[in-house]
Amino acid sequence: MASFDIVSEVDAQELDNAVNNLIKEVSNRYDFRGTNTEVELNKKDKKISLVTSDDMKVKALKEMLVGAFVKRNIDPACLSYSEPEPTSKGQLKFTAEVQEGIDKDTGKKIVKMIKDAKMKVQGSIMDDKVRVQGKKIDDLQEVIQMMKQADLGVPLQFVNMKS
Repeated sequence: MASFDIVSEVDAQELDNAVNNLIKEVSNRYDFRGTNTEVELNKKDKKISLVTSDDMKVKALKEMLVGAFVKRNIDPACLSYSEPEPTSKGQLKFTAEVQEGIDKDTGKKIVKMIKDAKMKVQGSIMDDKVRVQGKKIDDLQEVIQMMKQADLGVPLQFVNMKS
């Protein structure tokens, strides 16, 4: 029986590269000179902490972070931002958390979409991924196309294809 897994994950090396590109871009941009803007990646928790001087720079940092993610082929939909909080030095601090894994509700939506499509495949939730099994590879490819068009709020990858 053929199968594949639907996952939502981010390559740690590409994440590190994207953050390093952002740091380099911040150091080179004229509007960030003298603002003591800090960008730091916590690799273990996959959280990016950002500190800058004002609301306009917060918005610019978010846009630059999305641009750095797109350049490294990481879907920016995996980011969730915290509200900017003032620091003791009069700056604003916020975090961008990288979301990984498919939560239970999204997994249930995916399985329901697969069942509603009335194809000869089965979807089953396995921790933070969804395994899809079927007899024909063509059916599995139809499921992949259907998932690519669905807007579930999380970036999806299709891995571990076995025939």
